[in-house]
Amino acid sequence: MDIWLNALGTKPLSARAVVTLMVNFRIAALRKEPTLARLIHSMIRVLDEARSVAFYKTAFGLDVADRIDFDSFTLIYLSNAESGFELELTVNKGTQTPYDLGNGYGHLAVSVDDLGAEHARLKDAGLSPRDIKTLDAPDGGAARFFFIEDPDGYRIEVLERSWRFA
Repeated sequence: MDIWLNALGTKPLSARAVVTLMVNFRIAALRKEPTLARLIHSMIRVLDEARSVAFYKTAFGLDVADRIDFDSFTLIYLSNAESGFELELTVNKGTQTPYDLGNGYGHLAVSVDDLGAEHARLKDAGLSPRDIKTLDAPDGGAARFFFIEDPDGYRIEVLERSWRFA
């Protein structure tokens, strides 16, 4: 027990003191704050895998990170080096009618350095981005953005990296 010295480093601790320290360290470790959840992906249902993969590659540089084929559906995970977040495309085999996006879905969002250049690039690629808008915030900040739709009608907001989106 000579390796267990008191705070001054001069006197060995008793076995009881060592056990007490070990128990207290274990209690402290158990009280550690839990790790917060990390957002990892969002899923959308699409009709045509090839068409959707091509759109997200052209529009946002997303590549297929993984593809898992099941009997009745296929999962395609898209990502890029910019973010660890993935977009999961689900193709339900045999589905031919467009999905009803309902009134609960809003949009996905991405951010870019140069909104004007990105808008022009997407327009040149034939992807029909909507007009650039500015939304002034009460705190004096402003968001510059435009929307674009994917082949299944999902809206994607493209924001300039500024204000709270920097």
